[in-house]
Amino acid sequence: MTAEKSPLVLIVGATGGIGRLAVEAAVRHGLQVRALARDRESARKTVSGVEIVQGDLEDPATLGAAVKDIDAIVFTHGANGVRASYQDVDYGGVANILSALNGRRPRTALMTSINVTRSQGAYKELLDWKRRSERLVRLSGVPYTIVRPSWFDSSAGEHLVLGQGDTASGAVRREHVAEVLIQSLLTDAALGKTFELYAASGAPTADWEGLFGSVVSDAAGALDGVKDPQNLPLNKEPAPVREDLARLLAG
Repeated sequence: MTAEKSPLVLIVGATGGIGRLAVEAAVRHGLQVRALARDRESARKTVSGVEIVQGDLEDPATLGAAVKDIDAIVFTHGANGVRASYQDVDYGGVANILSALNGRRPRTALMTSINVTRSQGAYKELLDWKRRSERLVRLSGVPYTIVRPSWFDSSAGEHLVLGQGDTASGAVRREHVAEVLIQSLLTDAALGKTFELYAASGAPTADWEGLFGSVVSDAAGALDGVKDPQNLPLNKEPAPVREDLARLLAG
């Protein structure tokens, strides 16, 4: 991501636990930050020193100002455990932002979750909708990185490890997740890749090209990550999801 002036990054979910840290990381790396919030006054209590734009992820008509002139997007939002909102927020928020771009293709970092391809039990509905949001991003044509953080744990190690295929487990610090999201905007080796993020004991990660270069790219035009199991058949998906994907493919 290059620009003569400092790039402008839209942080979606900027008042959340990861979003606030992503704002701090973006500012630390010299990026301009625009924070999306439903309530601007409330957001000012959480996020300071950056532009705050009011908008509702569930209402695409309110998102035009948020995406105007942006160079990049970081998605860190979530429905906060409200089951009825998984489709509208975790998935619909991504769909609505992509639609508001009106064909423009800013660099994009999407945070989803570990285990997103092997969902089961109480988290199945949430993880399936997050996986569907990944598919939107892959087919949208934006230059992207999809980050699937492992379980949040403040005692996790400093050395970051990336995995693919969604087969392992581990822990990672929230501040490391935020740093990886921002570094993925700044490092070309991260483009077009989907990976799980863990931390291990060892020296703090400093070689970002090397870290992102340790995993392989997704296949062009693929629905899923390069090593993901094929266990969410498109022909069994809800009709609105199939329609969204069809529009992206047609565009």
